[in-house]
Amino acid sequence: MNEGARKLRELLAKPELILAPGAYDCITARTVARAGFPACYMTGSGTAAALGYPDYGLVTMSEMADNAGRIAGSIELPVIADADTGYGNELNVTRTVREYEKRGVAALHIEDQDFPKKCGHLEKKAVIPLDAYLPKIRAAAAARRNRDFVIIARTDSRGLLGLDEAVRRANAALEAGADVAFVEAPQTLEEVAAVPKLVRGPCLLNIVWRGKTPEVPFADAAAMGYRIAILPSILLKTIYGIGDAVLAEAQRLGRHPVPPGDIDIREGFRRVGADDWDRISEQFRAPSASETK
Repeated sequence: MNEGARKLRELLAKPELILAPGAYDCITARTVARAGFPACYMTGSGTAAALGYPDYGLVTMSEMADNAGRIAGSIELPVIADADTGYGNELNVTRTVREYEKRGVAALHIEDQDFPKKCGHLEKKAVIPLDAYLPKIRAAAAARRNRDFVIIARTDSRGLLGLDEAVRRANAALEAGADVAFVEAPQTLEEVAAVPKLVRGPCLLNIVWRGKTPEVPFADAAAMGYRIAILPSILLKTIYGIGDAVLAEAQRLGRHPVPPGDIDIREGFRRVGADDWDRISEQFRAPSASETK
């Protein structure tokens, strides 16, 4: 039983917006969980960055699935994961869904970009024909062994073919078996508001800082009718900025600066589950000679 998928389905059945900040490793995933969010998003761009690559389609399915599995195994939140293009045709998509599902992921999204794909907020992308995309969605829906596993159909066609075509593709994907539609990079607030009205099913909004889509307050996204909002780069970009700042401060001061949060050694270990491991050690260690007298 995939508990993450069941939890996500329960959240989708409620009226509240599911807000899922992006994580790219277990540290950032635990940070999301600690902050009290209902779900976590595994960012593909962040995963690629953590492996030393830009989001140019250079990371393989197995690398993405393994990272998603580590994240899902480190927290109890449902994990929504980027699965790029599905890494090929309907055969590859079938394997992708099975690999993600067995790693405990709750949902994945598959896009209609041509390969090699790029971040949805970059230029010079291409999309495949709709009649080549829909077999992937049908295969993804059929491949899951747990009916709670959520299939999200993403279309990157807005920037290339216009909003009307993006909406048409989103609706066609929902009819083909997707559970949620993800129209990537609407370019005005009017377009953002229009998507949930025109798409005949639950919609996901991608909120990218300084991306192609204008900033939308979470309450406004909920009022527009979005069911899920992801914040893929919120921690990645923050860590870039804080890393630059704290290292510059070390150079300026000539000593170790106070890090943001002033987290001590014990708290640092606690953030990655040390308390749980200490309890196991105490539970199963052999009693000392003094304790048996």
